[in-house]
Amino acid sequence: MAICDSADANPDTIDFDTFLGNAPKVPYELNRFFRWRNYKDYGTRVAGDLFVHAFSTLNHILSSHGPNRALATGGLRYWNDGRNVPDVTITLYDYPKTDTHAAFNAAFRVNFIAGSGGGGGFRLIGTEGAMEVGQNSVKLTRSKLGRTPSDYSIIAFTEATQKKIMEGYAAKNLESRASKLETGTTTWEAPKDYKGGRYDHFYNFFQGIQGKRNIVQDPTFGLRAAGAALLANESYFKKQPVDWNPKAMKLI
Repeated sequence: MAICDSADANPDTIDFDTFLGNAPKVPYELNRFFRWRNYKDYGTRVAGDLFVHAFSTLNHILSSHGPNRALATGGLRYWNDGRNVPDVTITLYDYPKTDTHAAFNAAFRVNFIAGSGGGGGFRLIGTEGAMEVGQNSVKLTRSKLGRTPSDYSIIAFTEATQKKIMEGYAAKNLESRASKLETGTTTWEAPKDYKGGRYDHFYNFFQGIQGKRNIVQDPTFGLRAAGAALLANESYFKKQPVDWNPKAMKLI
């Protein structure tokens, strides 16, 4: 179904050939012009639109060059309106160990038919808690890993052996290990007069081009974020994992 029935939008008023540029030549189609993100010939899809922002945040927080491997899957599950890009995907990324962080995995999910109402989120989950990064807040939830065995971890042993194991761990007094953070939840919220991320983007950019401060996302930082994001597309359409050298910024 077309999104616009106006007589102003037609082959006489839209230079469709110029719009297509170097993309494959196809007959004039209103949806392709107004909803070009739904077609892989004209853009970088959700990964290019949104993943790049997540990678910018994640790489900045961790002082990381980014992942070195990606595996994407998904499909066109609901929106059968002529588009040829998926509406549900999940991409798993491998981050290698570096001087600034341990090796870990990141999962990026997209669901354009979410019955829960949609929305977005960004969470970092570690061994002693989780951090949720929002537009105007950061929520840190702290917890302690269980340091003693229980339930299924020792259920295969006899009761006598289980007792010995539990007594051995009790003697180590593991719960007394030092911790600078108390368990619980802490939330940092931006001041009420905070002007928002878009204001910061423009302010930082103008300050940068005037030589008053360094730009965080310079060409190198930006390419590492964008390159990592587009690995999702490479993997999805090739139907296989793809490897990437985040330092050299090249596919392997």
